[in-house]
Amino acid sequence: MRHSFVASLIALACMILPAQGQERAENAGGAVLRMLDRVSGDVSDVSLAVSQSQTMGPLTVALDECRYPVDNPMGDAYAHLTVTDGRTDALVFSGWMLASSPALNPLDHARYDVWVLRCDISTGSAQ
Repeated sequence: MRHSFVASLIALACMILPAQGQERAENAGGAVLRMLDRVSGDVSDVSLAVSQSQTMGPLTVALDECRYPVDNPMGDAYAHLTVTDGRTDALVFSGWMLASSPALNPLDHARYDVWVLRCDISTGSAQ
């Protein structure tokens, strides 16, 4: 639990204190996530719009927000995800995931893995 809190603080600091001279865009139209079922080996890339969700087994992954550097839309995307277990309605994960550092704040689940690949800026608007 403490590791998750520390990782969340680091991710928050990365968002609040962007590199000098680097502008950030908010509210990308969505994100591309990679989902892995570790038992079956099934891998799928899923495009989600903000406020949209995708079910994988008993887990529901919801995209709350995706941000990216304005000068490099394909690099360093980070997304806020909420993952719940439909069997128990328990919150499994809620926080920021960074595409360039997926191990910084990973989903901790025995069977499933989810990580951010990039923001989908084709439908989003930079602010």
